[in-house]
Amino acid sequence: MTYDPPRPPGRLLLTPEDREAPARVRRLRLLGLAVRPDPALDAFAGRLADLADAPYAMVNFLVENGQLFAGLHAPRAASTGDGGVLEFARVQPRDHGFCPHVAARRRALALEDVRDYPRFAGNPVVDTFGIRSYLGAPLIDSTGTVLGAVSAADVRPRPWGKAGLATIKAMAAELMGRIERSAADGLPL
Repeated sequence: MTYDPPRPPGRLLLTPEDREAPARVRRLRLLGLAVRPDPALDAFAGRLADLADAPYAMVNFLVENGQLFAGLHAPRAASTGDGGVLEFARVQPRDHGFCPHVAARRRALALEDVRDYPRFAGNPVVDTFGIRSYLGAPLIDSTGTVLGAVSAADVRPRPWGKAGLATIKAMAAELMGRIERSAADGLPL
């Protein structure tokens, strides 16, 4: 199985290596997660979007060859101007967005303006969806495995501040507790 895109020699590694991928994929399968979108996780993402006052919020699980937004709150599809429709996809490559960085770092990440950081400014979601600010926290289970991340994103630069970091961390802890309780009880989220 391949987990990381090939990197040309001498180029900045824009997507972090995913050394935990095999353990994560096994753990996600054991928990029955990262199979499909989940209405309960969509509701969670909607609540997070409201708390963060952001147009985008996600519950993202990092899977074998990409990412699955099992929970998603996003603006309705928009016209591209040439007759096409632009919609935030539930499955995306690992190099789209910032959640893989949160997982690799194993800690929260707040980007007030993604264009201020060369590593993040060229990310496809910046040009495609106009993402300008990001706030995310890892979903770390009781085994120490990073399953993915919860995040909020905005189309305008904004200071997330200490309150934003506290909120995203608390939401990640809340969701991880719900996931582990539902797995232990054999119940859906």
